[in-house]
Amino acid sequence: MITISETAQAHFAKLLSSQAEGTNIRVFVVNPGTANAECGVSYCPPDAVEADDILLEFDGFNALVDADSKPFLAEAEIDFVTDQMGSQLTLKAPNAKLKKVADDAPLFDRVHYFLQAEVNPQLAGHGGECSLIEITDDGYAVLQFGGGCNGCSQIDVTVKDGIEKQLIEMMGDEIKGVKDVTEHQRGDHSYY
Repeated sequence: MITISETAQAHFAKLLSSQAEGTNIRVFVVNPGTANAECGVSYCPPDAVEADDILLEFDGFNALVDADSKPFLAEAEIDFVTDQMGSQLTLKAPNAKLKKVADDAPLFDRVHYFLQAEVNPQLAGHGGECSLIEITDDGYAVLQFGGGCNGCSQIDVTVKDGIEKQLIEMMGDEIKGVKDVTEHQRGDHSYY
């Protein structure tokens, strides 16, 4: 579920050595499954352990995850890096904002997850977003774009060379292509 690098494990073990006996770390997500999701790590004294916590054993310490955060911490990584700017603990949780779907989930759910987890974070940098409207019987993902994508001069490149290419590569013969049903109108909101 969570990968903690050796340097991060050593860092946690050192921090916990000065805490009360039995103190662990807790890894959690606040507002999981939303655009406002944030991940964190904190001390977890023995009296704060909940019955449904998931216990992860590491070298020199244990990490606890509450049951609600578990699906949003799939594929999470914690690292501790030191460079010329100093030391920093990093936590990457690609599924914090959206619960990861299983490989055998319905096609609509898998395409929706891909758009929300991979495409929309990139489009957000341009003030845009993309929604899955439907998947047609002949295998086309029908998309609706909004925000800065509406009227953007690069929308055809985004759809054909970006989203469509990746979806066909990931979904194989389940997806034949992508159709954009957005009525694109250039305006002040457009990125280009």
